[in-house]
Amino acid sequence: MRQIIIDLIKKTVPKKIDFDVLIPDDEKYGHYSTNVAFRLAKEKKSDPMATAEESKNAFLKKEPFIFEKIEISKPGFINFSFSLDFLHKRLQEILKAGNDFGKKKLSKSKIEKVQVEFISANPTGPLTLANGRGGFFGDVLSNVLQWSGYEVEREYYVNDTGNQIITFGKSILAAAGFLKEEEEFYKGDYIKKWAEKNKKIIEENKNNPLKLGQRAAEDFLKLIKKAVQDKARIRFDRFTSEDKDIHKKDLIQKVLKLFDKEGKVYKKDGAMWLKTTEFGDDKDRVLMTSDHEPTYFLADAGHYLETKERGFDGKINVLGPDHYGYVKRIQSAAKIIGLEKSEVIITQAIRLVRDGKEAKMSKRKGEFVTFEDLIDEVGEDVARFFFLMISVGTHMDFDIGLAKERSRKNPVFYAQYAYVRAKNILEKLGKISKKADLSILNTKEDLNLILNLSRFPEVLEDTSKDYQLHRLTRYAQDLSRVFHDFYEKERVIGEEEKIVNARASLIKAAVIVFQDLFEVLGISAPDKM
Repeated sequence: MRQIIIDLIKKTVPKKIDFDVLIPDDEKYGHYSTNVAFRLAKEKKSDPMATAEESKNAFLKKEPFIFEKIEISKPGFINFSFSLDFLHKRLQEILKAGNDFGKKKLSKSKIEKVQVEFISANPTGPLTLANGRGGFFGDVLSNVLQWSGYEVEREYYVNDTGNQIITFGKSILAAAGFLKEEEEFYKGDYIKKWAEKNKKIIEENKNNPLKLGQRAAEDFLKLIKKAVQDKARIRFDRFTSEDKDIHKKDLIQKVLKLFDKEGKVYKKDGAMWLKTTEFGDDKDRVLMTSDHEPTYFLADAGHYLETKERGFDGKINVLGPDHYGYVKRIQSAAKIIGLEKSEVIITQAIRLVRDGKEAKMSKRKGEFVTFEDLIDEVGEDVARFFFLMISVGTHMDFDIGLAKERSRKNPVFYAQYAYVRAKNILEKLGKISKKADLSILNTKEDLNLILNLSRFPEVLEDTSKDYQLHRLTRYAQDLSRVFHDFYEKERVIGEEEKIVNARASLIKAAVIVFQDLFEVLGISAPDKM
């Protein structure tokens, strides 16, 4: 619906200017409002109110039947209210599209192929809450992009070689008594437990920390896969091994040659450097150390080259809060490689709160609270929804008490309860007439529900452009509130047949949109609560 207004303005306004079309906070200002008159008045050096009136008349000439009214409000906003007939047609579109409502279907030539890399935690222990936040974010972002017409690959990049794996191997050797403990070693009961169960493997690899670390990493990767796929319902299409898919396929040397060919490499102090300052970094970065060892940065650049060679148009890399300083350098590498449609998203930290105080949940003494701990405590649907409610670029407090509450205060329960209410009505009604007269849907609650259901494609489109996934959870809360208002004020069962048929069609549309929304969010659509 917003696009109709945008197209109308572009057809009517002679000059190419930037403007916004927004949903007003107060419904008395219509369904949508635009600031185009301000922008026009600035160009013309005229009064915004007079310009708004002139524009309003031009819009009504172009589209006299779509809008019930177009009004002006101070100091120069133009407010649009769609006609009843138009809203009823939108309801018909939802019913006709079914569970494809909101899906964008593009021709094959226009489909962009994008890779979303997320979690990618080192397989050296259980997943943290930060890993979980990035996991839910990457999973739902992939859903949004797929619904928006992209071809998406969900990737987990496994750092299974290098210094962190050597350190991991040494940590296990220390736990088994073969080495003295050092500050940099991994700590925790999970290390000791693995060492106790795998004494033979440790004995066979006690002189090779890298091989031992890789062997242990295989086991921890299995646990990670089980946690994300079974408990968190996070899906991956590909697990890329740094060791097997990057190092052993010579992508390190290949990307180094590419950088050198582009004139972006120089030698200094025996090391090889990339000119990342040419792309906005605060300093150039080392690719190869003076000992001729590739840095993590060079391995990651090889990974980006591998992504490019597999035919991707872009890459979205979701990283944890400790990677903030890494953004400029990896974006520099991506531009040289030719993967310019690439972005890095940094997630921020999470604090668990119970009764207003920081909570300690883990039973493992001395260890961090794991992602699995949280899911066991509050459930996957709730953990997922709560993580998505706050922009990943913002620190968040996770309220455990609220997460476990089964009332309208809990936004997940509130949304799922709206869906269950809608389903229950349809089940009681049985077969619904396909020839319902939708024109009799004219109460405030009827029209407000139609309007909010119709906005689902806009929510998806905006989210596919700016990746602000909290827009989806906010929409879920708004739609739930509107549906509950409709449920409490408008009768369906027991009304005369034509009202029953019309409202049943509206409820069916609500079920469709809730199902689609829940699918995008990755939360369950329960049959009962």
